[in-house]
Amino acid sequence: MALSRGGLDRRSELRTEPGLLEQLLDDPGTRVLELVDGRADVEEHGDDAEVSLRYRSPEAGDRGRFVAYLGHDAPAGGTAYVLSVADDRANPDGDRRSGLRAVGARLGDLDAGVLTTATGLANWHRSHTFCPRCGSPTQPARAGWIRVCPVDASEHYPRTDPAVIMSVVDADDRLLLARGVGFAAQGMSVLAGFVEPGESLAAAVAREVYEEVGVPVEDVTYLGDQPWPFPSSLMVGFTARAVSTELRLQEDEIEAARWFDREQLRAAVEDGSLRISSRISIARRLIEHWYGEEIDVPDTTLRG
Repeated sequence: MALSRGGLDRRSELRTEPGLLEQLLDDPGTRVLELVDGRADVEEHGDDAEVSLRYRSPEAGDRGRFVAYLGHDAPAGGTAYVLSVADDRANPDGDRRSGLRAVGARLGDLDAGVLTTATGLANWHRSHTFCPRCGSPTQPARAGWIRVCPVDASEHYPRTDPAVIMSVVDADDRLLLARGVGFAAQGMSVLAGFVEPGESLAAAVAREVYEEVGVPVEDVTYLGDQPWPFPSSLMVGFTARAVSTELRLQEDEIEAARWFDREQLRAAVEDGSLRISSRISIARRLIEHWYGEEIDVPDTTLRG
């Protein structure tokens, strides 16, 4: 999975050390990943498909921004990595900055982990600035990994919402794809949905498929997972077998759905009548797992 390749050791035991961020920002060897409007400075490697993140040394302005300790590149010692959110200033190198959606699948293991973690933390802190108990402004603590309310002393931790995503296959080994409301024209993907309170992952798969397309499923099998910080999900991938093939669409969620055999899928992708998920997504991996090999088409973004 593109975003499950993190090579960073989080060293979570260091987060409670007094003055950790100050010490790291005093060290010119610390590598700082600066995010501007959710985008990082990246370097293209010529004709190579791979890109890498551009890190810098700490600077004076970091002390006035939100910063967080991300981890080290080795279990003991090594280089420390810190996030600095610089949304408060103009970006002098805007043409070099890209977000996780655009470059996540092309980054190396270490950089993929750094940018995925940084994006998730930045998104959470941006949207959780007030205490849900008393409404007071909260403050970052533990090196950027929690927020604390100074009024009632409550601690608030980064939120992660589990979501299931599933390839549904019928008795003839056809794959079910659907286009959700808001998808780009010709865009289709596998089904997905959030896990509800008190629900197992397998039960969520069965419920979501039946709700969205009216198909009962069985033989729900786990395939893989990856973080999806847009803004704060963990996508858990499954395959499931359809008990019937009659489709009954949930109109406020699903615009279209159909069954594909492999020849139909290949032909539709090649003639442009079908656009599938980008390589960064677990949806693309589920489709290719069923197809039997990588599907050689440019990455596309399904949602407008």
